[in-house]
Amino acid sequence: MRRSILLVTAATTALILAALLVPLSLLARSHAADRATADATSRAHALASGLGQALAAGSGAAPASGRAAATALVTAANGPGLPRTSVILGNGTVLGPPAPVSDAVRLARYGRAFTYEPPGGGRTVLVPVQGVSGGTAVIHIAIGDDQLYDGTLASSLGFAGLGAGLMVLGLLFADRLGSRLVGATRRLAGVADRLARGDLTARAEPSGPPELRLVAGELNHLAERIQSFLTAERENAADLAHRLRTPLAALRLDAEGLRDPAEAERIGADVAALERSVDEVIRTARKPLREDRSGPPRADLAAVVRDRAAFWLPLAEDQGRALECTLPDGRDGLGDGDGAVVPVPVRAEETELAAAVDALLGNVFDHTPEGTGVRLAVARAPDGDGGRLTVEDDGPGFPEGHVPERGRSGGGSTGLGLDIVRRAAQEAGGTVEFTRAPGGGARVTAMFGGDDGRTESRDRTEPGGRA
Repeated sequence: MRRSILLVTAATTALILAALLVPLSLLARSHAADRATADATSRAHALASGLGQALAAGSGAAPASGRAAATALVTAANGPGLPRTSVILGNGTVLGPPAPVSDAVRLARYGRAFTYEPPGGGRTVLVPVQGVSGGTAVIHIAIGDDQLYDGTLASSLGFAGLGAGLMVLGLLFADRLGSRLVGATRRLAGVADRLARGDLTARAEPSGPPELRLVAGELNHLAERIQSFLTAERENAADLAHRLRTPLAALRLDAEGLRDPAEAERIGADVAALERSVDEVIRTARKPLREDRSGPPRADLAAVVRDRAAFWLPLAEDQGRALECTLPDGRDGLGDGDGAVVPVPVRAEETELAAAVDALLGNVFDHTPEGTGVRLAVARAPDGDGGRLTVEDDGPGFPEGHVPERGRSGGGSTGLGLDIVRRAAQEAGGTVEFTRAPGGGARVTAMFGGDDGRTESRDRTEPGGRA
């Protein structure tokens, strides 16, 4: 915008200055030519008076003396820097510098004084001198272009300097105006960027022209509305999660009342895990949307997958499912829960990774028959930055022609399970791919970016759907 304003101002100023200064320069040139012509004409008439007296005095007994006097007058008229002055006598003799006997000279012999512009440039002043012996003499004054337009170069340079000064002033004024407009616009863009990054406390300072001040006011109003709506939604989510505490407490009491201690302990552990999940939902709903961190989040994908697979293993055994978990080093993640694994650092929160793995496994348990096998595999990304999680099952696969998306399920659920996985991968700079496994079941491949975030965030889906 600033450059456009400068270009428009420069073009407009140049046109205005050209419309004003070019006529002024031409007028000054014409005035200089007229002044030089008038001066030459005045000198010609003065010379004609003296020349007539000299030639008349020498027309009697001493014509040579009269011509000598006339020659002296012509010589005096040809001083340094003066136009070339000649006298053409009636018999064709030329006193002073050579001068052609043209048609204009012959016309002047009839007693007419005039000025004309010869083909070679400049101007010529012709003044007749009558009443002398030998016929009418003609004073011939030739004015060159350098004498005709003497002093016009300085005036033209003055006009050019004036135009350049006005141009600079116009550009300085336009630059200040453009800086004000651009500065106000950039400040609005900065506030909008902060709002987009989750800083709902950002507000714009109204500045600049009235239109930008109006936009700043509306942007502040929009930020306040977004903050109020988001606060209400988060409080509602926290309240709904808090309401689950009462049925969870009753479920825990029922679990403690079971006669089988092992069964009571197992169900109690599941209820405790569910309570922790509810508490995490409440904390997540009520924490600020934007938190200052010293760096991007990091988690070990291999460790999280191993931990969640071990959590789901008892339920898989109860349902007769074969649950396999392959880690980057080729080991079975369910064999030695205490052994160290090769870490696969990814740019994601550990709780979000755990929720994504639980969503994938819960999806398999909810939408495939008991006894259906499920396989998890963790590997490093092909470029060495980030990790890949692949979950396959031996079930019927995704319904034909159904694309998984938020709020839409092919299995009669809420449609939010796979969206949790998609959101976790995208926030980590990764991708999610929904395909079919070699055996016909469903395959979900989630890519998670590493610390440098080189993985692009995009979705690749094939027909199918599951929540």
